[in-house]
Amino acid sequence: MRAVLLPVLLAALACAGCGSADSGATAARARADRFDGRRAFAELRREVELGPRPAGSKVLRKLAVRLKNELPHGHFENVPHHPGLRNIVGSLPGKKPAVVVAAHYDTKNLPGFVGANDGAGGTAAVLELARVLKKTKRPAGAPALRFVLFDGEEATNDKADFVLTGLRGSQAYARRHADELRAVVLLDFVANQQLRIPREAGSDPHLWSRLRKAAKTVGVGSTFPAGDVQGEITDDHTPFTRAGIPAIDLIDFDFPCWHKTCDDLGAVSASSLDRSGEAVLELLRTWR
Repeated sequence: MRAVLLPVLLAALACAGCGSADSGATAARARADRFDGRRAFAELRREVELGPRPAGSKVLRKLAVRLKNELPHGHFENVPHHPGLRNIVGSLPGKKPAVVVAAHYDTKNLPGFVGANDGAGGTAAVLELARVLKKTKRPAGAPALRFVLFDGEEATNDKADFVLTGLRGSQAYARRHADELRAVVLLDFVANQQLRIPREAGSDPHLWSRLRKAAKTVGVGSTFPAGDVQGEITDDHTPFTRAGIPAIDLIDFDFPCWHKTCDDLGAVSASSLDRSGEAVLELLRTWR
């Protein structure tokens, strides 16, 4: 992902370490216990222990097979014009058009970068959401759900337009399926310690309000602070918002280890993953 406004990124990095002031989000514990944060964190750890997983690499392709097999009705969709890249898609039945729950599963192609938060966190959350929702009775008329893990999110050339060299998987999926979708919920930075996720300016306000209501219901409202908006970020939700589809991006961009090797197991927590997961699960399981 890339911040649209450079000052937003600089402010985020300047704020690194100020998370101690966010005692509410840090101390919050979900009242609900449907999303298994420990199980999700075990998946996160399993991915991190594979090491770097850049798009097109052998290790990522091997991981992709396991992820596909763990999603309901999992299958691959190749990414056109990018040989070797493939999105992973699972689904649960419901009323059309569908709601997409997504993350990217590749990591930045940097030496020693294992992407505990930036890659593994969102992927682990999507897998756990799929596992729970597969067994959950949802309301009559609930939407069909698609669980999509995007390949090729990280840019191949940081000096070029990010949209041109990144977002390869999400752009391909939006081009192919936009007319089948009613909304997109993207999980990106959802596992870092001192988790605090304000609304990203490019995220649909109405859909974000629904997420905040769900978060409050399960007791983690402070993780999604009311009235707090961060600058617009170009991310995997962008191809969908540009296609007119309501989408939200769960991303704590005050993450000091963005694209740094310190984005390892010491930068994330099972508690953070549980809080973000419980909020999204409540949103999805009650969606009519």
